[in-house]
Amino acid sequence: MELVHEFTFRAGLKPPLPVGAGPIGTRMYYEIDGGEVVGERLSGTIRGGGEWALIGPDGFLRVDVRAQVETHDGAFLYVQYFGLLEMNAAVMGAIENGTGTEFTDQYFCTNPRIETGDPRYSWVNTTFFVGEGRVLPGLGIEYRVYRPSRGAAG
Repeated sequence: MELVHEFTFRAGLKPPLPVGAGPIGTRMYYEIDGGEVVGERLSGTIRGGGEWALIGPDGFLRVDVRAQVETHDGAFLYVQYFGLLEMNAAVMGAIENGTGTEFTDQYFCTNPRIETGDPRYSWVNTTFFVGEGRVLPGLGIEYRVYRPSRGAAG
């Protein structure tokens, strides 16, 4: 399968609100504090959302995000993605020190699903996306998001 870069997703996060330890791990909530989507066919501003992160005993954070995006031309998109983030030494150090990581420093993969009722962007409703992530300096994340080179959105 060949993948085509579709857009980059960058989001700032507010400090986490700890939900606490539960039967399957420690849950934290991060409110999205702005951000942007930048791509040739899709660009805009993140208009809110959050992450309900679950850190398991296996050292992986289960990503669970919902966000709203307003495109540069006034369409609204709902974005939801799940994924895995390896909470290794590079990630822990970046979070503790306010520095960032590179895409190769950790296993950080997502599967964004995008929905809209705007006919100009209907192609996102039938496109499978996959992303690779990294931690940004401060408190934020960045994903490079790809789609298969063939199919409904090709």
